[in-house]
Amino acid sequence: MEPDLTRRRILAGSAAVASTAALLGPLSSTASAAAPSATPPAAGARPTVVLVHGGFADASCWNAVVEQLQQAGYPVIAPANPLRSLPTDSAYIASVLRSISGPVVLAGHSYGGAVITNAAAGLPNVKALVYIAAFVPDQGEQLSVLINKYPGSIIEAATRPVPYVGPDGATGTDLYLDADKFRAAFAADLPTATTRLMQATQRPFSAACFTDTTTAVAWRAIPSWGLVADTDKAIPPALQRFFYDRAHARHVVEARGASHVAMISHPRTAARLIEQAARATG
Repeated sequence: MEPDLTRRRILAGSAAVASTAALLGPLSSTASAAAPSATPPAAGARPTVVLVHGGFADASCWNAVVEQLQQAGYPVIAPANPLRSLPTDSAYIASVLRSISGPVVLAGHSYGGAVITNAAAGLPNVKALVYIAAFVPDQGEQLSVLINKYPGSIIEAATRPVPYVGPDGATGTDLYLDADKFRAAFAADLPTATTRLMQATQRPFSAACFTDTTTAVAWRAIPSWGLVADTDKAIPPALQRFFYDRAHARHVVEARGASHVAMISHPRTAARLIEQAARATG
């Protein structure tokens, strides 16, 4: 864990799977920034960084990264990823991206990587993609298949399906991580007290997200960067490396000893990679 990850930052990031930002007070409002300004950027202005969280989580998982990027002078937006389906989530994030004036550096964690892969396709203002311990699917691929390409993931065994009925009467299934498996599968390098809070406040993650098919592939046209969490038990490190190699990532870094939530335990590493992408495409 990085030296600058103080208890305050751990607690700020502890609601990474919070269903409400109220648990985090002022820091949560920082991560879940207000709607982007329509004012055109000044000449030489830094690009806007958009951070997309993954399954079971909310935007507060980016708090420490947001703090570092803001201190470096970057405007940051961390929108809520609906976690309802890949087409739904991608369309929503694409609408956020289209609302931003000027260039964008777009980062995604975990399932958020699949979302940004689809959402950024065809959007000329997105100049860089940064994948943080993320899925990077190609056209026609499903996450439920990709997760088994390499051994090492225990995330499927840690999930519990919960059926629900929608307002139109249609049924669906949400996934939750079990209390006794959460820490090992998701956040083993964080304190136990922190992961207990994360588990209790996790957001429902629709099972449809794992079986939906990628239809658009932004990394074929937009340069990418990648971070490997080298003790990840959700997306195996070997799978992350495969993704980044296939996408011809310009630079890949490894967060040593990082669990799946590398942006919480290694925020400086994640922020530096995002800044590198911003400088390279500025």
